[in-house]
Amino acid sequence: MHILLTNDDGIHAPGLLALVEGLRGEHELSVIAPEQEQSAVGHAITLLQPIRVKSISLCSGIRGLAVTGTPADCVKIGVAEVLSAPPDLIISGINLGANVGIDALYSGTVSAATEGAILGVPSMAVSLDTFSDPDFEPAVAFIKGFVHQISERPFPPSTALNINVPAIPLSRIGGVTATRHGSSRCSERFDRRVDPRGNVYYWQAGGSPVLDENGGSDREALDQGKISITPIQYDLTNYPVLEELKRWKIHVGTM
Repeated sequence: MHILLTNDDGIHAPGLLALVEGLRGEHELSVIAPEQEQSAVGHAITLLQPIRVKSISLCSGIRGLAVTGTPADCVKIGVAEVLSAPPDLIISGINLGANVGIDALYSGTVSAATEGAILGVPSMAVSLDTFSDPDFEPAVAFIKGFVHQISERPFPPSTALNINVPAIPLSRIGGVTATRHGSSRCSERFDRRVDPRGNVYYWQAGGSPVLDENGGSDREALDQGKISITPIQYDLTNYPVLEELKRWKIHVGTM
């Protein structure tokens, strides 16, 4: 299988290199990832400056393409321009930190997989639920087996899979569960500072968690020590509200 690997942590990120090492023996790999970290850029693409692509050495003879753009740029330029044919699968990750709840909307990792779905390529995003001392091997082991599983069945059209793995040993993972995209988030908090010239500026500081209390969410699965797989789509239409909206008497201007 020909697999395109990308991420938002940058082409030298350990999570991406762990995937390269884990998959290289069984699959043809193309590594196309941002030259610099692009965390939380969402589905941004580059329009106002050129996109440069540079071949670099990664590990054990593997070469990759470093792109001066976003994760979505990497997928776009890879599929449309760089690769001679579309890949069989796109894997974005392994991200340092979970992409669950509202965080998934900000994620460059998830957006790269969504871009793959837009282009008609089976795609998945993979994230590990930790920001420190990561052990990527349980996630790599799962992905190796899961790639074999999905190769034997039709991939859902117009859909990407958002996979989140708990940061615990493989022997302690309590299974795999299909989940909904939850609404967990962090409350807003900014660190207000003043520079030496008296100008106010801010850092995103992150607040306390605001949890989704309803069952079946991605965050709940991780908290239970399970791997979460959420099917996501780029069609953002709220269909029940659409039907209600059609019944509104909406006029042009003041009537």
